[in-house]
Amino acid sequence: MTRIYKIAPAALWTKAVRAGVFAGAPVDLADGFIHFSTADQVAETAARHFAGQTDLLLVAFEAESLGSALKWEASRGGALFPHLYAPLDPARAVFARPLPWRDGVHDFSGLLP
Repeated sequence: MTRIYKIAPAALWTKAVRAGVFAGAPVDLADGFIHFSTADQVAETAARHFAGQTDLLLVAFEAESLGSALKWEASRGGALFPHLYAPLDPARAVFARPLPWRDGVHDFSGLLP
């Protein structure tokens, strides 16, 4: 199994869990797909797009559980990133854990394999 990750504001994810569907964060809605990162990509994603933000969650999914709507596409530096072209069922999450902000960076200790 290939684990992929979504960084989401806690309030937005909580709302999605209650609704039973996550359509995406504003950037996802603007781009037409839900952005994910692999374990090797997620720290840089956090630094580039979530710097200084607190009250975030790291939400993990098994890529294979998302079906054919998940596409691997070239993005930052030509690396392949997982993009989901469909609404997401929050119940498919393997976990949703707080992503701490410590000493000026997001701390992924104990969150990634």
